This record gives sequence, C-alpha cells and structure tokens, in this order.
Amino acid sequence: MTILIIAEHHGAELSANTANVVSAAKKIGGDIHILVSGKDIDAVATQAARIGGVAKVLKAENAALDHHLAEEMQSLIMPMAKAYDVLMAPASTFGKNITPRLAAQLDTQQISDIIGIESPDTFLRPIYGGQAIAKVQSRDAQKVITVRPTAFDPVTDAGDAPIEDVSHTKSSLDSAFVTLQAAASDRPELTSARVVISGGRGVGSKENFDLIEALADKLGGAVGASRAAVDAGFVPNDWQVGQTGKVVAPELYIAVGISGAIQHLAGMKESKVIVAINKDEEAPIFQVADYGLVADLFDAVPELIEKL
Repeated sequence: MTILIIAEHHGAELSANTANVVSAAKKIGGDIHILVSGKDIDAVATQAARIGGVAKVLKAENAALDHHLAEEMQSLIMPMAKAYDVLMAPASTFGKNITPRLAAQLDTQQISDIIGIESPDTFLRPIYGGQAIAKVQSRDAQKVITVRPTAFDPVTDAGDAPIEDVSHTKSSLDSAFVTLQAAASDRPELTSARVVISGGRGVGSKENFDLIEALADKLGGAVGASRAAVDAGFVPNDWQVGQTGKVVAPELYIAVGISGAIQHLAGMKESKVIVAINKDEEAPIFQVADYGLVADLFDAVPELIEKL
C-alpha cells in the first residue's frame, strides 16, 4: 500500500499538522510519500523529508501552485493519483478545499475528519458535533481521507527521505488567485498553540477581551473564542473554536466565561488539561473541565494575571 500526504505549509514553514497526518498514515501502513507544492519550497521540502517514517518527498515547484487553489492542485495531483492507494490531507481549511475535488475526480467516497484507524479500510470519525463516533468501512479501491490532526500524536522521530522533483504545467481551468487577507499576530497560531485562552459571551464586550489577551500573553498562548463571542462582534471569526470554527487540542485550554455548548466542546474537548472559569456553577463546561473555578471572571482573571 502506498499513501500520498498533501502537505500544508505557510511560506517557508511546514505546517505542524503534517507530522500528525504522518502518524495517522503509519497506522494504515505502507510507504508514505509527502507532496510539497508551491513557490520557493526547498526549505519546506527539507522539513518534510526529516519526518520519521516518510519514504519520499515529492517537490512540485511552480508559481501557479503558490496559493494552492483547488483547481490547480487537482491538475497537479490527478496524473500521479493512480499510483496511490490512499490520498490524505489534514482536516483544515487547506485540506477541506482540495480533497473533495480529488474524490469527485477519482469517483470515490471521501472519508472526512477521521480521529481513529481500526484497520486499513476502517476508520472512526465524529458525528453530531462530536456527541457520537461513527465507524466507517470503505470498500473503495482508492481512498481520499482528511485527518483531524489533534486526534493523533505527531511523529517525533527523525528521518532522511529523498526529495524528488515533480514537474507541473499550469492548468487551463478558469480560476485565478485575486488577493489574500490575513491577520498578523505575534501570538502562536491557534490550532498549533501549546496554550489556548478562550473567552465567551460572559466576557461582555470587545474591550473586556483585553483581559483574555493579557492572560494569553502571560502564558505565551493563543486567544480563542466561542461562537457567541464571535457573533456578538467581540473578536474576529478566525478566533472561533468549535464545530463551525477551529478544532484545538493544546496542553492547556482555559475557558473564560464560556457556558460550554456542545458545538464549542466539539472543538476543544480533546485538550490535555481543561480549566473553566464561570460564575454559573451549573454551566456544562464544568462537565468536561479538569479544573473548575466558580467565580466572576472580572475578579478571577485579573488576580490570576497578577499572580502569574
């Protein structure tokens, strides 16, 4: 069995979730190849080659691939796809943009957001906002899979895989990159941060979120939010954690003023240690928290910041 992993990267840095996807691929078994595509990607290809368990890195360097448009990635991957039994990508915005198009072209049923592997053809994936786990068996000869990175520990052993150049001709499909609006931040990226501090509706206002940000800065963490806080306009959309936001699994997750709706829990309940601060002792968040503090956040958080 041969597996192709479509690597996500940001400029000159390979996304941390690649090592998690490799870990999932190793559970399926077989030769693992990583495809790195884009412009000026020598450093990224080298990083991919150093992941243990990788047999080969395919480097497709072309300016047309710089922004990983789904149509352009399709034209790159389809000619090589038939050589692989499994195509894998992280269940991130990157992966979710590319894999459905590949599955349609290959006439195979995509298996999305897997969190467990029981055998090379049987997988576990969450449904109903994480309230149930579906066991899915695929009889397709080729499989297209997206992996929830937080469900698999990253590969930590080092490797030294060969890097092979792959040629690519710009596709004739009628799509083009126009512009990218990206938020710049000195804090860690939300999905890969070791510590995440999230605020909810209980924070009360955009100005009060300064408290959450101050606590995050003290702990060197990222800032997240519940959907209620995002919908209220307290913070931007890309801070949202939950079923319709980002899925995180940091070493420490502190939920401040978050009641704990199931949609939010679906995005953070795999965190190693969960701390909840809420004045409502009946809040559902306390059912998943390792440590709970029933207190007014406007008293507790400033005191916590001061002691830190």
